[in-house]
Amino acid sequence: MNPIHTIRRLAYILGGLATAALAFAAAAPAALAIPPPPDPGQPGVVPPPAVHTVVTGGMAGWQITLIAAGAALLAATLAVPLDRARASRRQTTAPTA
Repeated sequence: MNPIHTIRRLAYILGGLATAALAFAAAAPAALAIPPPPDPGQPGVVPPPAVHTVVTGGMAGWQITLIAAGAALLAATLAVPLDRARASRRQTTAPTA
């Protein structure tokens, strides 16, 4: 293998790892930011009320899974005949002596 090719590949890998580390470092403070809990020793501090989430709309997880599986099955069903048609149209070249 060419040494320049090896150095270039190593540079790409290190660049990708550095980019991933930078993205993680930029997103971590926002993801970990939570307000501090109120001090229970202070008079007049009322704790926040409990919040109960009510889901009124949206799509169930099994429906999303069913749609994704159907899309994958449809893509595979269409890909096989198209690949076979493309392979049959391919012209073979005669080897030169």
